[in-house]
Amino acid sequence: MRIIDETEARTTTTPAGTMSALAGPSQGSRQLSTWRVRMDPGSASPEHVIDRDQVWMPVSGRFEVSVDGRNASVTSGQAAHIPAGALRRVRTTDEPGEALVCMVPEGRATVVGQERSVPLPWAE
Repeated sequence: MRIIDETEARTTTTPAGTMSALAGPSQGSRQLSTWRVRMDPGSASPEHVIDRDQVWMPVSGRFEVSVDGRNASVTSGQAAHIPAGALRRVRTTDEPGEALVCMVPEGRATVVGQERSVPLPWAE
């Protein structure tokens, strides 16, 4: 067993939010990556595709999730499963949001309008 703390070295901030890596291959978890996402009120990810299933589990706030044109709201006590290959966008409402996210390691994201996929450093 390992107890893993969030560290600045494994935290990435983008215009959409802050992702803090928890368990993942770099921390000894070969089959699962988990991280914490914090988003300011009204923040949104770009439209993008990830080649792995993801599960978003809100800890606080409310997230509006758009998956392949279908919209839903998810809050604490719920989980949103986003299938691999689905076009997605996640946004917060008028309050900050925090969620735990998990997926199989080595996922790659492709942002709409960009040709190449990129790794998710917080999931490694």
